[in-house]
Amino acid sequence: MDLRIATKTAIVTGASAGIGLAIAREFADNGVNLVLVARRATRLSEAAKEIGNRFAVEVLPIAADVGSPDEPDHVVASALERFGGVDILVNNAGRAYAGGIMAASESEWEEMTATKLSAMRRFCRAVIPHMRQRHWGRIVSISSIGGIHPNYRLMVSHALSAAINNLTRSIALEVARDGILVNAIGVGAVLTDNWANNMLPAVRQARPELVNQSDEAIVKRLGEEMTPVGRFGTPEEIAAIAAFLASDRNGFITGHTVEASGGADRFM
Repeated sequence: MDLRIATKTAIVTGASAGIGLAIAREFADNGVNLVLVARRATRLSEAAKEIGNRFAVEVLPIAADVGSPDEPDHVVASALERFGGVDILVNNAGRAYAGGIMAASESEWEEMTATKLSAMRRFCRAVIPHMRQRHWGRIVSISSIGGIHPNYRLMVSHALSAAINNLTRSIALEVARDGILVNAIGVGAVLTDNWANNMLPAVRQARPELVNQSDEAIVKRLGEEMTPVGRFGTPEEIAAIAAFLASDRNGFITGHTVEASGGADRFM
């Protein structure tokens, strides 16, 4: 399917790994020029170089902490200077913290609110005026299935995901007549580095019978238990959904949170 987005420009946050990197590759494969944003400069530079070498697109890497109030405006200004416009925004930065109301620390709440929710709001405010000038724009925010079906063991992520879903709907209604479509993807269990680094230790703590199992065995077991399709998703599957929502082939879906969870209504 030709998504009709070749030569457009997209900003992707959290783009150095996982779902963000998969989305960047999918966009590049469809001819989209990229502004890639992430905190880790070395990993971001490697991702930008790999995409630039594989695909016939221009790539601008910007190492930035999107939770900083000034960074969204700076990123958008850099994109405008390099490419002359911004057509697509993907709000992907952030990760899940394991823990309920008593376990999650104040700093974790503050960091993730800044990185996920505040950054989304600020990036939307920064790009919408330029999208309005062209009467075309697409905004996709990566949320969690927990924003619809919360799990108290991932309270920070799921509470913020619910806010992202609500904000997505509200912004979509405000800008729909401007040719700007705004959607979110409620992601379920997707195999990324975040699972290995953050979720699997929490699973081993919550599930003593899995303590001595390998990462691969735990992922296989959880995929079979948690999802009707019987497995974890891949970043590339989420990227394909994001690319459609961000494309010119999508002209009638807005204000929606697409549940991409293999049919599951819980996360972990």
